[in-house]
Amino acid sequence: MVTFVFLYIDPSLMSTTRKIAHNTLIQIIGKAISTVLGLIVLAMMTRYLGQEKFGWYITTIAFLQFVAILIDFGLVPVTAQMMSSTVFEKKKLFQNLLAYRFFSALLFLGVAPLVALFFPYPTEVKIAIAFSTISFLSVALNQVLIGFYQTQLKMYIPTVGELLGRIFLLIGVYFFIQTEGGFLPIMGVVAASSVVYTLFIWVKARTMTSVGFSFDLQIWKAITAKMWPIAISIIFNVVYLKGDVLILAQFREQTEVGLYGAAYRVLDVVTQTAMMLMGVMLPLLAYAYSQDNRENFKKHFQMAFDSMMLLAFPMMIGIMVLADKIMLLVAGEAFLQSGIILRILSIAVFGVYLGAVFGHTAVSIEKQKQTIWVYISSALITLLGYLFLIPPFGMYAAAWMTVFSEIYVGFFLYLTVRHYSKVHLEGITFAKIVFSSLVMGATLFLFQHLNIFFLIPLGVIIYGFFALSLGVVSKDTLKEVFRINVL
Repeated sequence: MVTFVFLYIDPSLMSTTRKIAHNTLIQIIGKAISTVLGLIVLAMMTRYLGQEKFGWYITTIAFLQFVAILIDFGLVPVTAQMMSSTVFEKKKLFQNLLAYRFFSALLFLGVAPLVALFFPYPTEVKIAIAFSTISFLSVALNQVLIGFYQTQLKMYIPTVGELLGRIFLLIGVYFFIQTEGGFLPIMGVVAASSVVYTLFIWVKARTMTSVGFSFDLQIWKAITAKMWPIAISIIFNVVYLKGDVLILAQFREQTEVGLYGAAYRVLDVVTQTAMMLMGVMLPLLAYAYSQDNRENFKKHFQMAFDSMMLLAFPMMIGIMVLADKIMLLVAGEAFLQSGIILRILSIAVFGVYLGAVFGHTAVSIEKQKQTIWVYISSALITLLGYLFLIPPFGMYAAAWMTVFSEIYVGFFLYLTVRHYSKVHLEGITFAKIVFSSLVMGATLFLFQHLNIFFLIPLGVIIYGFFALSLGVVSKDTLKEVFRINVL
């Protein structure tokens, strides 16, 4: 899939394209390895913990993710945008961003274990929430560090850090499974793996700039001014992103939470690439728009959309066809019922990628405030759906409401961005992507009785053949991307 990321690029942009391409190439290779390691860990945990205790894991992570997303404040795109501007001195700005992130996260995450005491969770879950806050504090710091690396076009550094964290997690989980450590030691390893990741990218950042805390009232005001529209959006965003698991845990058994969570973890894995790719594109979009270079902005915007759809649509179709086999491989026979949930959630993949494209683009043109209504309306509708439908229909209602919320947000973000940017995307490449994906899906369906390790490469080959044959990917771009004398 690596060869299909950059499409129809003007020769004047080729130098930038090579830089993006090789930066992204390393990320995709790293992400592929990280994904495999993550799926191996998931397979080990589901088989060892079983439905109920895996439900404990999902409940713990969902509760803290709810808090973490709530206090996200959009600092990754805000950091990338502010570090790309020339308003403040970059070293001082970076240190203020770090301080802002650390102390705001420390305040809210410190309260999270106390709030968890009032929920009807098993004691083990409440203990796990308490010490796992360290993990989410590390993740919170990562937001600023990743935003910094985005502006430097050096996202390979977080990629290496993530790999180190995953390797640590794999070894730790394997050790405690072999020694029958149980649920809490495994959760300790999960928390520690995030700390390993953060320490690595923190140390690497120190070789590039002065890493530390700084407190400048003017800069903090500027951060808040940039951040608050995104923060409000995220506060409502978290309702439909993590409200499903929390409400499911309130009204249904932990075994059902485990079944739903196993499928959702697969969705999390395949949608991480969306934020990674748009993280690379955001500084370019923001710079082109700030310079009033409408032609370059349109080219980058079209490139971002086509690249994301090139991944999203075949991913959706492939997961839809192979859902049962994927869950059997990833989680084992005890979680086979999760295949139905994954098939439903596969539709949400398309919405997640749409939301990533148009949400990041809205930040790049500084129209965060104008998108708030999208997240508020989605949150209210989805929350009502969760509350009324999850008690009687359980995980199936949670899955379908997740699909609705992602498609809803993606669609209305598109309309909002199109209105303010006055840029209309072309749909010819997207139509070719849809056709290539459907041919791939039909082939996989016909041969679905075969082993999944044969079907996945088969799907990639068929999709790639049609994408190239239909001219979805420019041959000139491929030559440019794979030139040796780059960087």
